[in-house]
Amino acid sequence: MELMTYEDISVVEKNFKDFIIKRKHPCVMAQTVFSFENYHIKVYDDMTSAEVIRPILSDIETYIANYDFDSNDFESLIVCFKQNHFKTEKAFEDALWQLLQRLHDADDTKWDPQVSKDPNDPNFSFSLKGKAFYIVGLHPNSSRIARQAPYCTLVFNLHWQFEKLREMGAYQRVKQRIRKRDKKLQGHLNPVLRDFGKESETKQYSGRAVENDWKCPFHPKH
Repeated sequence: MELMTYEDISVVEKNFKDFIIKRKHPCVMAQTVFSFENYHIKVYDDMTSAEVIRPILSDIETYIANYDFDSNDFESLIVCFKQNHFKTEKAFEDALWQLLQRLHDADDTKWDPQVSKDPNDPNFSFSLKGKAFYIVGLHPNSSRIARQAPYCTLVFNLHWQFEKLREMGAYQRVKQRIRKRDKKLQGHLNPVLRDFGKESETKQYSGRAVENDWKCPFHPKH
């Protein structure tokens, strides 16, 4: 696996910051995270390579270990892949779930007990290193403008952050503001959007408007 230089990471970071801030991304949480530099960008070559699995798990473990769970400031772990160029949303979706399956298979930590490990369960959230994440897949050929990042990317947002927003009484307000901005940008909301506990969030990870009979390809260890 080729190691990224500081210059490589710096260019990726600049391009991603432009995508979020200069292009006025509809997710106000993402704008806040980037404005206060509460993000961690990791850059790899190929998301389909088995060689990235252990390093990404290590990144996630470090991210969790350093996260200040007593703070009201939120942080995101952003993992970019420079070499991938998927022509279709389905191709990106397949690669995303293949990567998540490999990460899960290599993970030596128990599933976060706060969420379900059944991908068909409305209370499912993806657990890695003992913590649940809501995962946002981004790539240049997404049909959703807000997902058209300059690189194929997975954003790992702790499930805890959304529960914290609910605890603060801000969840509904933030959600409505984001969806209003996204609708203004795109012209319509993504039809697969649902609140946690209403329907499995797996349908939202890739950004593709999946079919009604779509089945999540993820298989948890027992």
